Amino acid sequence: MAFPPFGITGWAHPVTAAGVLFPGWGWWGLTATVVMLLVMTTRAWPVMMLILAGLWLWSATNRTEPAPPMGWRGADLALGRNLGRERSLAYQDMLIALVRERAASGAHVVILPESALGFWTPTLEGLWKNALRDSDVTLLAGAAVLDRHGYDNVMVAISTGEASVLYRERMPVPVSMWQPWTTWTGAGGGARAHFFANPIAELDDVRIAPVICYEQLIVWPILQSMWFGAETIIAAGNGWWTEGSSIVDIQKASMVAWARLFAVPLVMSFNT
Repeated sequence: MAFPPFGITGWAHPVTAAGVLFPGWGWWGLTATVVMLLVMTTRAWPVMMLILAGLWLWSATNRTEPAPPMGWRGADLALGRNLGRERSLAYQDMLIALVRERAASGAHVVILPESALGFWTPTLEGLWKNALRDSDVTLLAGAAVLDRHGYDNVMVAISTGEASVLYRERMPVPVSMWQPWTTWTGAGGGARAHFFANPIAELDDVRIAPVICYEQLIVWPILQSMWFGAETIIAAGNGWWTEGSSIVDIQKASMVAWARLFAVPLVMSFNT
């Protein structure tokens, strides 16, 4: 349930506990967790339960939260369903003002949530390039690239006079976003899954592991990114539709666990 095809629905996988039990151990910690899970299926499970409880208590008393890199800021928003759906210039001006405010307070990289910019068009690209032309800040923000066959859920990087799609989501939410049958039938529509593409991207000379929303709940996207040498985890989400549930909290806890396991910085940006 950790890897495709079954891994596309592998929520709450127990190996995520590696970041709690073995912070900083990296791949060795992941291996140790897998071994412990295997032992749990044998008659020695009571002994392993005691060992796991001891490791958990040790981790709880020595807990350290992963911090973002110096000068990197994630902006949490509370715009509900309006995030990315508001098409007015005033909406984009509000986001521009927010980014400039973060830059004025010392940030040189700002992260906005999944879908924050809405549909990524040449007009919107021109607006943002012009808005940040005289600024030293680099923006990484969620958007959607639309064509007649469907769309890509992406993260766009914008800096002084430059803008590009930096990351395309590898695993959108099955059924509600990723609908492969529409391609098979020729109907089109739905988000594309770029399964093993772009596991890492480079932003401000740092190799980052971008993980968007649903990717934070499953195992293989983050492991693929870490295998390719990611130095920082960037977690962006849009969780307004989960109001009344703990899904966003689970996403954040999962990202903290992986960042702790591999001892890398973490930047998070969510909309609720």
